[in-house]
Amino acid sequence: MSHQPPQDPSQSAWGAQPQGPPQAPQYGQPQAPYPPVAPYQPEPPKKKSWIARHKVLTVIGAIVAVFIIGGIASGGGDDTGSDTAKTAPDKAADAKPADDTAKEEPADEPKKELSQADQFKEFVAKNGSGPEKAAVKHVTKIQGAGEQNDLLDAADIYTDYEGGIMSPNQGDAKLLASAFADWKDSKNGLVTVYDEAGELMANGNF
Repeated sequence: MSHQPPQDPSQSAWGAQPQGPPQAPQYGQPQAPYPPVAPYQPEPPKKKSWIARHKVLTVIGAIVAVFIIGGIASGGGDDTGSDTAKTAPDKAADAKPADDTAKEEPADEPKKELSQADQFKEFVAKNGSGPEKAAVKHVTKIQGAGEQNDLLDAADIYTDYEGGIMSPNQGDAKLLASAFADWKDSKNGLVTVYDEAGELMANGNF
């Protein structure tokens, strides 16, 4: 038989095992360097959101948005009617225009008040005789025929005749006085006819 040396109990089939606790490094031996440490930097302050920084503007914008939405909602019901009115045929436009003559017919102008002489001439033209109608064309003015009180009414007829009481047209002056009496009636009236110079030609009661 072969003689085998005794085995070390500290060794096993799995290999050599360390013996005893690990020894601390001796003073003066090099050690592994520590990893570098970054210098401390304060964390920058977080920026506030735009809404947080502008609270007043945010509130105002929200109020405006509410009004806009409310206006759109309230006006939404009228859109259908307005569109219908727009799309509906314009009956007034399709209608035939009325007669332009009727539209452009001027309004009745107030009648100008006639003078006393024009009123007298108009009366004689309708009711007077031929000689009276010829004589009334020479009347230029009449005074005192507008107001009467039946006590002492006086009227004056002015003409373009000449010659006064000796005028060859004195007969025409008397016709004028007679026609005036047909036009006006007074209990105590006197009408006088004058020529263009203001001289008396004839007179008569009316």
